[in-house]
Amino acid sequence: MSALVFVAQVIVADNYFTGSKDNLRKWIGHPRFELIRHDVTEPLLIEVDQIYHLACPASPIFYKYNPVKTIKTNVIGTLNMLGLAKRVGARILLTSTSEVYGDPLVHPQTESYWGNVNPIGVRSCYDEGKRVAETLMFDYHRQHGIEIRIARIFNTYGPRMNIDDGRVVSNFIAQALRDEPLTVQAPGTQTRSFCYVSDMVDGLIRLMEGENTGPINIGNPGEFTMLELAETVKELINPNVKIIMVENTPDDPRQRKPDITKATELLGWEPKVKLRDGLPFMEEDFRQRLGVQKKK
Repeated sequence: MSALVFVAQVIVADNYFTGSKDNLRKWIGHPRFELIRHDVTEPLLIEVDQIYHLACPASPIFYKYNPVKTIKTNVIGTLNMLGLAKRVGARILLTSTSEVYGDPLVHPQTESYWGNVNPIGVRSCYDEGKRVAETLMFDYHRQHGIEIRIARIFNTYGPRMNIDDGRVVSNFIAQALRDEPLTVQAPGTQTRSFCYVSDMVDGLIRLMEGENTGPINIGNPGEFTMLELAETVKELINPNVKIIMVENTPDDPRQRKPDITKATELLGWEPKVKLRDGLPFMEEDFRQRLGVQKKK
């Protein structure tokens, strides 16, 4: 009796607009890993069974720096990935975002909520871009029978994030390690929910391998105000830093918390890593890259 063994091969396409080759260094040279420098706004001709379409700058600093590039990635990039899925018969997963809910009038946010989004604001290239990407996914699914999966991912953090990417967890950790004040955007009572990267990856794989198209919220329902996050980072990393209030950015959502009932019931998924347990892993990585020794 013989058994069939399927060995996964992974092809990564990245244009390094926000990514870094250093993050993939340990895999370069592996016989089942291939790295291609490629921009998804251009067609990609490869043979694959599954497509994880994660392309798009997710930090406000990057998507506001080049909003046209951001919306092109969401629209043209998604069209190209769907075209690839159609050509080779692949299943495709889109990482959408909690930003599709905008500044939500429903709390916590369920997948059935249509959102409260400003279509002409400085964040629109990202949140409206992702909303269009979801539309394209379902149109290809209905019209061409493409197998789709949509994850609406909430704030995610972990090692190897860009140190100066402008997202709040990496901002606070980098500031604490540099002995700089932690800059909390006013009023400080706005909330976010933070999911550790290993939990997020587990959720995405379960969604891809399951039978549900989604959209399904993938995130940690633990909700923290920005002041609470700053106090936690201060306590864990550098008790001597100050916390200061700075001006907020336009259209900043006041509340953000996922309802993960669907993920739990349909995927058997729920996050395992608590914020206080995940932050030290990120701190250790940032210390190494910034060359900051832990004080004894």
